[in-house]
Amino acid sequence: MPLQNRVTPFGGLIATPARGLVYGNRGCLHDDGVIRRRYAGKRWIACRLRFRNWHRSPLMQPGRFTELFFLDEATAFAAGHRPCALCRREDYVRFGAIWRDLHGGERGADAIDARLHAERLDPTTGRQRHRRGVIRDLPDGTFVSDGGQAFLVLAGSLLLWTPFGYGAPVPVPDGSMPVLTPPSIVAVLRHGWEPVVPLLHPSVLG
Repeated sequence: MPLQNRVTPFGGLIATPARGLVYGNRGCLHDDGVIRRRYAGKRWIACRLRFRNWHRSPLMQPGRFTELFFLDEATAFAAGHRPCALCRREDYVRFGAIWRDLHGGERGADAIDARLHAERLDPTTGRQRHRRGVIRDLPDGTFVSDGGQAFLVLAGSLLLWTPFGYGAPVPVPDGSMPVLTPPSIVAVLRHGWEPVVPLLHPSVLG
């Protein structure tokens, strides 16, 4: 039976046999193999699937962090995760340099995580925060929402997200839609971002 450790662009956790291209965590979310909480702490990171021949099994061990998986980094970004400072050191340093330019010299994991935590969660509900944005002004890699579905913005089109990959592109409509990706990460995508992990799942190619 699949574990409930696959992350959607809405930041929720689902159980699916689909495989992801990016790994990460946001603390220990499980007890007795069952997800009990949405997050534990502000450090939400996205990692390489493989690093230093580490073996990540069995998953969801008692008292250990909950191993999470994402379709790609665009999905991880939408959920509010940033590059890991250990297994993706080069990406983390580049991300931090862009972040300093965007936020008046603000630096360090604690500062990044604090700002992202405020951007990704509504403090009154604990749920993902959405902000409306003009779709044609959003950079590739951003996620928007239409009801309960999430769409990737890419090359003037919208692609429906599924756990197994993206659907066929549809034209970008006029006007605005709720944006899932936190504003600071939208700014990083607008600046330009080419990570060591896959930013986009190969299904975007059709």
